[in-house]
Amino acid sequence: MTSIVIIPARYDSTRFPGKPLCLLKGKPLIQHVYENSKLSKLVDNVLVATDSETIFETVLSFNGRAVMTDKKHLSGTDRIAEVAAKLKYDIIVNVQGDEPLIKPEMIDDVIKLLDDKRAYIGTLVKKISDLSEVQDQNTVKVVMDKEGFALYFSRSPIPFCAKHSEISKPVYYKHIGIYSYRKDILLSLSQMEQTELEKTEKLEQLRALENGIRIKVKETFFETFGVDTPEDLERIEKWLSSSL
Repeated sequence: MTSIVIIPARYDSTRFPGKPLCLLKGKPLIQHVYENSKLSKLVDNVLVATDSETIFETVLSFNGRAVMTDKKHLSGTDRIAEVAAKLKYDIIVNVQGDEPLIKPEMIDDVIKLLDDKRAYIGTLVKKISDLSEVQDQNTVKVVMDKEGFALYFSRSPIPFCAKHSEISKPVYYKHIGIYSYRKDILLSLSQMEQTELEKTEKLEQLRALENGIRIKVKETFFETFGVDTPEDLERIEKWLSSSL
């Protein structure tokens, strides 16, 4: 099967306008994401999907590939679906444009998840070691069945541990926002109306679950940090400096 990484990147972020162009170690954020994605062994191509001419030109300046998309898209999923509809690839991988530490192995992992014919979407989780993340509504938690298919995603702590539970310390997993889609499922999903759970939790992936689309999950041991604010960028800069 053929696969492509499509990186959605918009300029007008509410909390951090111009985020993809901010420099990290002397390179624009979007360049880190693009170059790390290119290192994937299973990807045939990498493309940035943007609504900004400035981002478009920046990607071209480091010899990347980019395409302009409609400014009206409400989500990254809709943005990549617009692009995917015109391409002939079996698997579409959505790598967020604000994940400069994404590892090529993580991309390979989500692609391999779709070797399971029952899976229509693949994604990753990581075991939570810092318990403060369990209560953090910005950290999305997920529970899976015995075969690794997602049962539910939530901003609340799941599973809830009852006082008389036989499990004294439940294991919590946080969702890592990278997805692989079978192309037809991505296009169908982008045409579906928002579901009630999706609107309640503000989590797009619940639209898939509510419509019976199975999401297969794999645990990763890589740590990744998304950039939502200027403070996040500073934190990653310091982390990279200390890990060298």
